[in-house]
Amino acid sequence: MTSIRLYRIYDIGRDIDLARLETALADGYAATRAGFVRVKPKSIVMGVPPLQLRLDPVTVTYGGRGHVMTPAVRIYDIGAISLCFILDEPERAPGWLEETGMLFSGQEGLSEAFDACCVSVVAVLRPYLSYLVLDPTFFEDYTIYITDRIDMPPDPVPLLVGERTPLSPAMREEVLKNSLSYGTDDRVILAWDAALIAGPEPAADILDLIEFANVQVFELRYYDRELARNMEKMYDDIEFADRLPRFRRMRRYHALMTDIMQTHAEISEVIEKVNNLIKVTEDVYYARVYEAALRVFRSGQWSESVTRKIEIIRENYSMLSDEVRIQHSNFLEWIIIILIALEFGFAIWEFLAGSGLPV
Repeated sequence: MTSIRLYRIYDIGRDIDLARLETALADGYAATRAGFVRVKPKSIVMGVPPLQLRLDPVTVTYGGRGHVMTPAVRIYDIGAISLCFILDEPERAPGWLEETGMLFSGQEGLSEAFDACCVSVVAVLRPYLSYLVLDPTFFEDYTIYITDRIDMPPDPVPLLVGERTPLSPAMREEVLKNSLSYGTDDRVILAWDAALIAGPEPAADILDLIEFANVQVFELRYYDRELARNMEKMYDDIEFADRLPRFRRMRRYHALMTDIMQTHAEISEVIEKVNNLIKVTEDVYYARVYEAALRVFRSGQWSESVTRKIEIIRENYSMLSDEVRIQHSNFLEWIIIILIALEFGFAIWEFLAGSGLPV
């Protein structure tokens, strides 16, 4: 059997109570929790297993013919929603994987179908998640090709890069360098936009690992963007506050400090959940696949970017806190000076009144 999985991952910017949502959906939809199939229960630890739904098949007309695809939806408690179009070819028609894969290279021709699927998902979930909004323009897309034969396709490079242009030996080596095998009759090749899973055993667990890695990196991308927006607003707010009179400025500084700390706490908590989405403990091969996927998707770069922005926000909080302390100290110093002046004034007044001199 050969298959193509076409993913798009979105974010709603809010945590989701999956237990409550699962109970609410139980009457109308076959909602289940994701789980690994071929590993020991303790080999892979998921913080909160995502909730998965199957929608009705859709027909996508592209390349002069219709393609029946089954949409699968996964909802993560960290606010991510993964949509996957499953395209199967059970008869293993010769050349089907290469032909169909190149046809939908870069997910060409699927934007309308994914947008329509987003609308359907929102319609299903909105009664239970009133705040749900999916931005169809910001997503992570990824394609996974599956075949039960290690020798198919004969050359996986065109499929993984999405073009038939002959590549240099160095470029081919770059595409194929993240190739892993457990036995002699299987392999997984991970590339930036696509992956190939080949072998006679079911690919469900490897599919899940790659999807979870994609979700994790996309969440880092999402919050990196949110932090950049918050930082831009923070600088505008500080600049505005600096133009205010002193007492209004201090009140504005206090409000800014509250907002900054709230943002810092919320995003730090979410990033902690993202980084602990799953933990691969005892299965060495799956750990290698997961780590390779995170490396290929550049998880480290996005994590460093998020950490750097969080540190800048913390530094701005410290700067505002120092400024507030300085202004407060100055205010107290003026109060002390005024009190001393008043004390001197009263002493002089009492001296003049006691000496009989005109006051």
